[in-house]
Amino acid sequence: MFRNQYDNDVTVWSPQGRIHQIEYAMEAVKQGSATIGIKSKTHAVLVALKRAQSDLIAHQKKIERIAPHIVISISGLTSDARSLGNFMRTECMHQEFMFDSRLPVSRLVGTVGNKTQTPTQRYGRRPFGVGILVAGYDEKGPHIYQTCPSANYYNCKAMAIGSRSQSARTYLERHLDKFKNCGPEELIRHGLTALRETLPAEQELSIKNCSVAIVGENQDVLTYEDEAVAPFLETLEEKTDSRGVAQPASQADAGQVGEMGGLVPPVSGQPQDRPGDEDQPMDM
Repeated sequence: MFRNQYDNDVTVWSPQGRIHQIEYAMEAVKQGSATIGIKSKTHAVLVALKRAQSDLIAHQKKIERIAPHIVISISGLTSDARSLGNFMRTECMHQEFMFDSRLPVSRLVGTVGNKTQTPTQRYGRRPFGVGILVAGYDEKGPHIYQTCPSANYYNCKAMAIGSRSQSARTYLERHLDKFKNCGPEELIRHGLTALRETLPAEQELSIKNCSVAIVGENQDVLTYEDEAVAPFLETLEEKTDSRGVAQPASQADAGQVGEMGGLVPPVSGQPQDRPGDEDQPMDM
């Protein structure tokens, strides 16, 4: 029988044991612009690629602050991401109001998993077409979690989702042992380098199309947009050798590795509120 005889509803299984509606939702995540999460012993970092469908439209915001200790980045349908983001904020506010404490990151992700599973089990519903990377810091340290439209969620050391994200995951796997002892500046450098791997050859990272967020020990969420990202991007202008190690342009032949400068505060001086295909995304 044909595939379209089994993809009309999320409660219908195909003879191969597949639920096509969930697979379609996961395809929406694969077609969204890439986002990357990395953590060390003390900090968690998110970097995301923003897209604009034309010169008349502003770049879509990809990183959202959920609570002082939690920030998310998204890939997929922005409308679904907005709905889940509001739900996550509400859960964090309830915890703060009722118990005067911050909601543990693992408990929040588990609650999101329960919410995203509901439309995969009921007739007339569709799965959420968005993948989320959650970065946070609580009593157990920094965390990076990934949530999927299938309602699965994973505790990750590093992760990349979205279009062309396989190239970024390859970079992350190659340098995974280095992340544990990295400082926040070096984590951001690794994240931007991995994000650059997801770009087409004719495109480059700029202050308009990338965002950065960081949270960690004794540090609430800080997000960097537009001009605030410029100091980080300057370090990526260095040449890269065949093993992916950044080198200053003037010292590339000598094989000397460059270093990154310090963090800069956001423009306002305060924390701001709030596997890959080449196809263009629907919303992201």
